Amino acid sequence: MKKDKFTIILVILLIMILIIVVFAEFLAPYDPYQSNLQNAFMPPTSDHIFGTDKLGRDIFSRIIYGIRISLSVSIILIAMISIIGSTLGIIAGYNGKLIDMIIMRISDILISCPSMVLAIALAGIMGASLRNAMIAIFVVTISKYIRLSRSMVIKVINEDYIKSAKMAGTTKFGILTRHVLPNISQTLIVTAATDIGAIILELSALSFLGFGVSAPTPELGLMVNEGRPYMLAYPWLVFYPGVTIAIIVTIINLLSEKVRYW
Repeated sequence: MKKDKFTIILVILLIMILIIVVFAEFLAPYDPYQSNLQNAFMPPTSDHIFGTDKLGRDIFSRIIYGIRISLSVSIILIAMISIIGSTLGIIAGYNGKLIDMIIMRISDILISCPSMVLAIALAGIMGASLRNAMIAIFVVTISKYIRLSRSMVIKVINEDYIKSAKMAGTTKFGILTRHVLPNISQTLIVTAATDIGAIILELSALSFLGFGVSAPTPELGLMVNEGRPYMLAYPWLVFYPGVTIAIIVTIINLLSEKVRYW
């Protein structure tokens, strides 16, 4: 019963986060881009509950928009990665031979490099921007879905009922849609859900290091980076966006674990 209550709390918190994503412009009390140097480095007050940054911008408003950017980009990214990666893995596992060899060799090259190092290298070569950060994360993550879907497809097509379906004259497309996809889709969906938190962290890390979102975009990792030089004198510049990242990732990861064992 306690576990069910905890799950309900997590779902409510996730719904609240999604509401922020959808209605950010209505929930933010100030324009996240509007600067006012007279209000620079204001501590948390009733007017600015999270304080202001070096340009006098309201941190609470920027965090609300930062949540929208981080979560929406991560969801779009994981959808693209899982769909394209799984499609390539299914093609490799189902057709085999030359196509399988080509796809898997490319996947082996990608997975042999430390993901964050490769992402930084790619983003650094292409230049700092949200688009380039997304491309870098896409490249370093897709091999996971290629290999996962391929291994599951190979396992499924060697089952006896697949052999029976082939003997009964079922086409390759029919076997794929009736037997293969239903048996692997649940695992792929759960894996994608569990990876959303990791994508948020990777996007924030790239922005923090200067290889992701560029100023003045209100992105959580970038906000931590912008506040870093002033963190001893004005700790709220780093504390609030950093805690926001931790809370969102924790909620998503805990819910993903619940989904995994359903």
